Amino acid sequence: MPSQGTIGDRVRGLRLNRRMSQAQLAGPDLSDSYVSLIESGKRTPTPVVARLLAERLGCTTEFLLHGIEPRQRIDTELGLRHAELELQHGDPSAAADRFTEIVKAADEENAMLTAHARFGRARALEAQGRLGQAVEAFERLRREAAAHPERLADLPLTIALSRCYQRAGDRLRARDLATYALEQAERLAITQGEIAIDLAAALAEARDEHAGDSAGLAYVKRVLDVSGTPEVVDRSGEVHALWRASSEAAAGEDSALAVRLADDAIMVGRQTRLALQLARAAMHWSRLGSVAPDEAERLISTATRAFAASPATAREHGESLIVHARVLLRAGAGARAEELAGQALKLPHDGASTTPAEAHLVLATAVLERAGEAAELLRKAQTLLEGLDRPVFGFDRQTARCWRELGDLYGRAGSRALQSAAYRKALETAGVHSAMAGVTVDTTVSR
Repeated sequence: MPSQGTIGDRVRGLRLNRRMSQAQLAGPDLSDSYVSLIESGKRTPTPVVARLLAERLGCTTEFLLHGIEPRQRIDTELGLRHAELELQHGDPSAAADRFTEIVKAADEENAMLTAHARFGRARALEAQGRLGQAVEAFERLRREAAAHPERLADLPLTIALSRCYQRAGDRLRARDLATYALEQAERLAITQGEIAIDLAAALAEARDEHAGDSAGLAYVKRVLDVSGTPEVVDRSGEVHALWRASSEAAAGEDSALAVRLADDAIMVGRQTRLALQLARAAMHWSRLGSVAPDEAERLISTATRAFAASPATAREHGESLIVHARVLLRAGAGARAEELAGQALKLPHDGASTTPAEAHLVLATAVLERAGEAAELLRKAQTLLEGLDRPVFGFDRQTARCWRELGDLYGRAGSRALQSAAYRKALETAGVHSAMAGVTVDTTVSR
């Protein structure tokens, strides 16, 4: 059976295979000119007309409209769900492969499913840290969404692109995209649900710690006020049990049940994912110096509990402990800040995490606040920063901030030479290389 990419191609192919004229296919209900318009792509048949044509052509309505048979379609839908589960609860690399297989199988025979699979693959690339490829994929999808809004929604793509550009270091492009996404969300009054939460997290992450009031921050505040930061319950066991059951149902050719079980697994995991996104927004919000200490402590306390409850967010748990410690330092609670920094040091960390270095910076700050000796803590922080894995893009804003803070603390400790060296390192890590060795860098430059 032909499976060309458009409805018109399929109608014409099936008609010619059955050696029917356009007038014969039209019958008493339609005109042959209308059939001609459908075959040329100038008209799209209504559901009623599609059923009528399918009966006369000896195929299913599903095939005529989408280019695949019902069983093929449900298998593709199931494949999309299992790829999504792999992305959210398994291996992003394996998820990318699954989405790619779906794209190849569906090809242009079902543009909607293909578009969703390509969106999934782009998100899988982002989850792997392959930001350059993810950006390219999201940009292509945005162009497609502009041309075919019936296939893809532009707003989630814009938010994803803003997030990727932010993490890749292109803050201007990230901010432009976030502003555009915010305008869309504000126009539609979207302050709840997955899109609102993802946008709030992206806006909060993109803000500078010293940022003042803005429309973006006001939006983040509204989303946090409406949604709060719910407690996270680890339901990964339930997700994987439903996922396994779905796979077993699929192996037994019970595709409808397999899809239902996969949907249940996705829904269970979705609640945790949204709660963690809210926790991320709350964590980034708490970093801002303009946030009142009591509000910042309330939000970061809830965010820390959320990350602690999820095995998949160990790195963010450590990061949230550091943010909480910094909030306490601003409030003058140095002893509690030191306690949280110590907790962060006990967590496992990968070679790219700044958390151990930041913990030592927090400890050094607390010691200096009480006029103590912090030289050893500062040396340890410097060693940890020097040992960080080099980022893919050659610069890292978070690490640059740590070097800048180290310079500030060396200055407070009276070590001017080490202060200047740390400031130069901050500039280099941020992508600014000075050709003038030995130049003393003013603190305002490195900020």
